[in-house]
Amino acid sequence: MKKSVVSKEYQKLQKDIIELQEQWKTSLNPDCVRPNLDKSAMEAGVPVNALAAIDFDISLFLQWIEDIGELLSKYQPEIETSMQSVKNLLDEETAKRWIDEAFAFNYIYFKSFAEENDLDGWIPQFVAETVLRPYLQMTAAKVQDEIHHGVHGAGCPVCGEPVRLAQLEGEGKKVLHCPRCSAHWNDRRVACSHCGNNDHETVKILTIEGESAAQIQICDECKGYTKVIDTRQYIVKPTPAMLDLNTIHLDFVAQEHGYKSAGETKQTN
Repeated sequence: MKKSVVSKEYQKLQKDIIELQEQWKTSLNPDCVRPNLDKSAMEAGVPVNALAAIDFDISLFLQWIEDIGELLSKYQPEIETSMQSVKNLLDEETAKRWIDEAFAFNYIYFKSFAEENDLDGWIPQFVAETVLRPYLQMTAAKVQDEIHHGVHGAGCPVCGEPVRLAQLEGEGKKVLHCPRCSAHWNDRRVACSHCGNNDHETVKILTIEGESAAQIQICDECKGYTKVIDTRQYIVKPTPAMLDLNTIHLDFVAQEHGYKSAGETKQTN
């Protein structure tokens, strides 16, 4: 595998965030997440989390925001003031709003929140997403045994995150992995993971010089791409979140060729 373009310091930060999220999960009551496996809804592409009942502990949520603020400030002391502002701005009602908007991928809300409160644009959404993930991952862990496939074009069947990462496993089976909630599900090896197109004339592979374990599957129908990593060649498999981060150079390559991580909405099956 080619050396990551992401700095070692940022990789270390991400590892610390993942470790923090694992610690947070141990403080959650397992019964706070109650998935509703509605098969009809799932077949229609509705993510499991949309129908799950989740009891958020707001006081815990606010504490986690303090925790992530301290961690980020450790790596970037210049944002310590901003993180203190976030802490001061977040009352119970605002925290509930952050949860709802993070669930809904509402980038516009977080951008406006940052502008209105003179914060760096990335901070509110990054923080909200980081503290939401333990709940998403807990949901995924509870339903993983029932998640065998997804609906092309609908993203992750558990949290709705757009598909962008696959691993080759076993005898060469393509398994899609969600870096957000850690759910995984099977997909056809030759099919576009966005629109389901399986025409070998329009679903192609971009290979990367010097990288035997990585390739990019591209689709000329929907213009989507998926990073496909042969993790059978790894001695130690990284988490999907770290694998996604360490292969970010593949995203750059795909996007330079005109392909998109989400593809264009187009169902062919």
